[in-house]
Amino acid sequence: MREAASCCTACNLYIHATQTVFGDGSPDADLFFVGEQPGDYEDETGSPFAGAGGRYLEICLREAGIPRERVYLTNVVKHFKWEPRGSRRVQAKPHMTEILACAPWLMAELRAVRPKIIVCLGATAAKAVLGKDFRVTQSRGTFVDVPGYGPTFATLHPSSVLRITGEMEKRRERERFINDLRRVVSIVDDYGKAAVA
Repeated sequence: MREAASCCTACNLYIHATQTVFGDGSPDADLFFVGEQPGDYEDETGSPFAGAGGRYLEICLREAGIPRERVYLTNVVKHFKWEPRGSRRVQAKPHMTEILACAPWLMAELRAVRPKIIVCLGATAAKAVLGKDFRVTQSRGTFVDVPGYGPTFATLHPSSVLRITGEMEKRRERERFINDLRRVVSIVDDYGKAAVA
């Protein structure tokens, strides 16, 4: 799948991207995290969530008591969409046509991993999976059973927590984010216990 995706030309994003950035993690992961798209650093390295937001996510996962082997990380869009800003490449929001072009890859990853829960990180991922009317700001932390996807949960993208400038607000949002992660894993663990019983 990864090899096939590396040749994807379903939309024009591949033209200016360095490479396809496919998902990464345990093929037996029960938690499937999906974000928007790779950033500049991910585009260079070929690994999802390898930049500052990904490192922050790793720290929060550890604090929430979630081992990395329980997690699969991917994005709804597999190529870095950017615009030039001086000598820098600045991330640009993907269009729905680009999200739809990548949808078969996301579905293929879900079929291969078969997670217990999908966690949408941020608005773009949430809208791609839960529908264009879903608002993370209004419905964050609610579980939705999505046909074709299964139990799905939406929260902030870790990068958005990093962008908060006020220290007190940043601490508050960090704690909320970690609590979201704890809630997700407790639901998965409770589901496993119920299945065994």
